[in-house]
Amino acid sequence: MAKRGGKSKLNIQQLTDAIRTWAIYRGLDTADSTKQALKLGEEFGELCQGLAKSRPDEVKDALGDMFVVMTILAMQEGVAIEECVQMAYNEIKDRKGEMVNGVFVKEDDLVKG
Repeated sequence: MAKRGGKSKLNIQQLTDAIRTWAIYRGLDTADSTKQALKLGEEFGELCQGLAKSRPDEVKDALGDMFVVMTILAMQEGVAIEECVQMAYNEIKDRKGEMVNGVFVKEDDLVKG
């Protein structure tokens, strides 16, 4: 665990494990995943608001909150967030495409003409 500015800085795996422990202690690991999904939507709204208002601290907070909510949601669904991220990465790692109007469009979705 690295120290920065007098505070201990956890790596992503340590943080994920700490989130799980926090959730279990509060009984969130067995709570209704539908409600957790709604919480994710709320946090996404906060992210969009922070982006729209050019407030980097709000964006950072919302992204962190979304990671916490997604970690707990994954627990509630009986999967590990790491497994979900690995699955997503495996799907995109060799993907080809191009940027169109500031958005990456995968090759299969590009209009040929």
